[in-house]
Amino acid sequence: MPHDIVILGVFVADAAFRCDRLPVLGETKIATGFTLGPGGKGSNQAVAAAKAGGDVGFISRIGKDPFGQMGLQVWAAAGVHPLVTQDPDHPTGAAGIFIEEGSGRNAILISPGAAGAITLADLAPHAAIIGGAKVAMTQLEQPVEVAHAFCRMARAGGAITILNPAPAAALPADLLGLCDFVTPNETEAEALTGIAVTDTESATAAAKALLAQGVRQGAIITLGANGALFCDQTGVRHVPPIHAGPVRDTTGAGDAFNGGFACALAQGLELNAALDFATAVAAISVTRMGTAAAMPSRAEVLALLQR
Repeated sequence: MPHDIVILGVFVADAAFRCDRLPVLGETKIATGFTLGPGGKGSNQAVAAAKAGGDVGFISRIGKDPFGQMGLQVWAAAGVHPLVTQDPDHPTGAAGIFIEEGSGRNAILISPGAAGAITLADLAPHAAIIGGAKVAMTQLEQPVEVAHAFCRMARAGGAITILNPAPAAALPADLLGLCDFVTPNETEAEALTGIAVTDTESATAAAKALLAQGVRQGAIITLGANGALFCDQTGVRHVPPIHAGPVRDTTGAGDAFNGGFACALAQGLELNAALDFATAVAAISVTRMGTAAAMPSRAEVLALLQR
């Protein structure tokens, strides 16, 4: 069955601890709260895109365990079509998330579990779906060589390709040349370019460096509370943040942005409108706790954009 958007990525269960400040190495602190819920960048992006109105297929690998069942239930509720392998030999992945009260800052440690064992064999049954998509997106939580093959399949079929290079990793020489858009945050942009991103000027320099490495259409550097910066061969645009309410948890903001961007492109929005749509999805998500659970509906996104 074809899908407008196909996303390759990881599902993990998020164990999220809240605290008054992030602990330092060797320190034990009493948490102010704890939640267990769905996560993983690819899964979060798939949920964000589907809830925003996209027709989404999600390729991943999960274990045959309670965390894997959590993923299946989350995708069913969000309208994501799972194209997943259930692996009896590996557990579903998990992530430990530490969230600082007040600022919403976070630190994350992820064990991909079964999704870390994704291979080219997991892509092969879905080659026609990948090649037939309008938009194909991946990240780097699963093995880089699988992301590379995914982008080749999508590029060969004519899909718009998006790489969210998170977590930062060494890339094959031709991978960025297979990508229409690349969407790092400040830290990931520095890892890819060697340019420390501290302001709009340095973000512009990093984005231009990514274009020089072969990105086909544009580089988007997400800047947290400062919005995002888009750069293509015609110029640079700072995408200002949108205020949707008090910030409670920034953990899934980048995933919300990427999912919203993929949805907007698949639905034919022109580039500036797609960037604004993605920003609105992210803006709403940070006003809520959690990652997948924080992703807004299409109606909520349109209402914010019309304010």
